[in-house]
Amino acid sequence: MSTITGILRADGARAGRTRAALIALAATAAVVGAPFYFAPFQVFQLTMVLVYAVALAGLNLLVGHGGQISLGHGAFFAAGAYTAAVMLDRFDTGHLATLPVAAAGCFLLGLGFGVPALRLRGLYLALVTLSFAVFLPLLLKRLEPWTGGSMGLTVDKPQPPAWSGLAEDQWLYFLVLAVTALALLVARNLLRSRVGRALLAVRDHESAAEVMGVRLSLHKTLAFAWSGMFAGVAGCLYTWVIGFVSPDSFSFVLSITLLAGLVVGGLASLYGPLLGAAFVMYVPNVAQDLSEAAPGVVFGLLIIAVMYVAPAGLAGLAGRVGSAAARRLPRTRTPGGTHTARPAPSETSATSATSADPTPTEAEVQAQAEPVGAPPRTEEE
Repeated sequence: MSTITGILRADGARAGRTRAALIALAATAAVVGAPFYFAPFQVFQLTMVLVYAVALAGLNLLVGHGGQISLGHGAFFAAGAYTAAVMLDRFDTGHLATLPVAAAGCFLLGLGFGVPALRLRGLYLALVTLSFAVFLPLLLKRLEPWTGGSMGLTVDKPQPPAWSGLAEDQWLYFLVLAVTALALLVARNLLRSRVGRALLAVRDHESAAEVMGVRLSLHKTLAFAWSGMFAGVAGCLYTWVIGFVSPDSFSFVLSITLLAGLVVGGLASLYGPLLGAAFVMYVPNVAQDLSEAAPGVVFGLLIIAVMYVAPAGLAGLAGRVGSAAARRLPRTRTPGGTHTARPAPSETSATSATSADPTPTEAEVQAQAEPVGAPPRTEEE
């Protein structure tokens, strides 16, 4: 029996791996073939979804896995965007050279900004991060010799090489896709490392994590640093795709929108940043189409509707639907511990009719002869 059970489990695991491989292959084919199927503006929208996914991956490290609230993520996004723009406009560097500089600069900025997180938490920490998001656009306007002031900076976009045969929008899509895949892979490996486990321990219970030897100050600061680094990379990609930066593009509304997108996509989820990025990119356009007078009201109502349907985010909606469907299926447990489907009433009656012995036993005859509620018989009787 155990051998048969082992064979069935192995077959189920093999079927699951095959199904996952087929899904991954189909998703890869769809992602790679998308820029050749859609119009240029739609390709641009897909590229921006990838840009926001990188930013939300960093915010997911801080909020979803680190348990800290940040309303200043748009400021790190702006710092990465302006780092790339200044390097391209003032120093005439290559586009690829701006990426590591923006990542390193925002990592250091997040490392320094993570110091207040050591003594603040909850709404107090959120207020401090929000002040950073409000302050940075004003500072960018003051640094006019470097940032262009309120007029911003216009830079060249990466041009496709001649051998590729791709249009500009297609080349940008594949560039951003490669960086996004690498960023998500780094985030995934980071969460599976000792740093990721320490972040989860700090999020769940700080006192218990400290007793287990986790350095709270180090990992809280590193959470801000890693989050800022991912936001800086996303800001650099934003500069590549848009080709223009201005302080008004990075107001505190961007920080709130990114946090809302992460919550809608799913906190502490692998696919939550991708789903949240799609929400951030497409839902405001839908709200604008539904109501040109008050798109913010429609956007807020759509967020409320999504959170009512999926309290754990869009990433947890599929699991929730699967669990609800599994609860509706009638199942019984066999003595061996395996689950089997409950047979239909007609099958039960037919089986019992064919397998039952037509001759009643002596105990059944006595039970039918005794009236209901009669006292039990003794051995003398």
